[in-house]
Amino acid sequence: MIPLQFSDIQAAASRIAGIAHRTPVLTSRTANARANAQLFFKCENYQRTGAFKFRGACNALARFTDEQRHAGVLTYSSGNHAQAIALAASLSGIKAAIIMPHDAPALKVAATKGYGAEVIVYDRYKENREEIGRRLAFERGMTLIPPYDHRDVICGQGTAAMELFEETGPLDVLLVCLGGGGLLAGSAISARALSPNCRVIGVEPEAGDDGRQSLAKGEVVTIAVPDTIADGAMVTHLGQHNFEVIRRDVDAIVTVSDAQLVDTMKFCAERMKMVVEPTGCLAAAAALHGVVPVAGLRVGILVSGGNVDLARFAALVTA
Repeated sequence: MIPLQFSDIQAAASRIAGIAHRTPVLTSRTANARANAQLFFKCENYQRTGAFKFRGACNALARFTDEQRHAGVLTYSSGNHAQAIALAASLSGIKAAIIMPHDAPALKVAATKGYGAEVIVYDRYKENREEIGRRLAFERGMTLIPPYDHRDVICGQGTAAMELFEETGPLDVLLVCLGGGGLLAGSAISARALSPNCRVIGVEPEAGDDGRQSLAKGEVVTIAVPDTIADGAMVTHLGQHNFEVIRRDVDAIVTVSDAQLVDTMKFCAERMKMVVEPTGCLAAAAALHGVVPVAGLRVGILVSGGNVDLARFAALVTA
């Protein structure tokens, strides 16, 4: 299979232009002072459906044949990709079925249903969503678009970093939230093309360090479902398509604690006046807590999403 290239991301950007938002890049003097660096926050919490996932979903569905459009799309997701596929399908007149864990955030389940998708519930601790997805896609004749291990999804996600570099110019470091690896892989491709000397670093929760282990071992490592407040990163392994890019183009993968995520959620709300979900704080937490040394550097930070139930948000930041 031909390796993914920056031209693939440029093509994705053309497909989703005018459909996905070109999200803002924000700065904060307080954040800069705290990190002793110039931080540029690419705010995908302001993307349609509240997360970067809409980019990949939109790009993937834009490439459907008429036959695929007629049969419909199926996916599995804990929330953000679910909403993204649901909205992208609705905008394209395509029926969508989404397999979601029984403990997915109620806000994300409600939004997915609100966009018109069918929600199929499973137990993430006892059942395998990939097996369920393959079986249902075969039975229904639908096209399965997984949340991260898919070339069109990766290319769509890479448009966020592309936009960031177009606005900021070259950066010294790019910090990217890491769950399944779609955003990290796409961002790394954009970084290598637009800022070749930029160090690309993935950031995942301490409890779910499968990415760090995989990069160190040179092969995809599978772990148990991690116990973390970062529900968007509660994955057990990287995607194979993603890992090929990550192994080639990512410099390092680090982890942050749930406590650091909560502190970063507070910071974003109090000082930057924005709501960011725990998973969306992964990259920012690495900079603000010194997990990655950034003093004196120009640093890009991918804020991946803002879909968090307000009661849950309040409970976390006031605990």
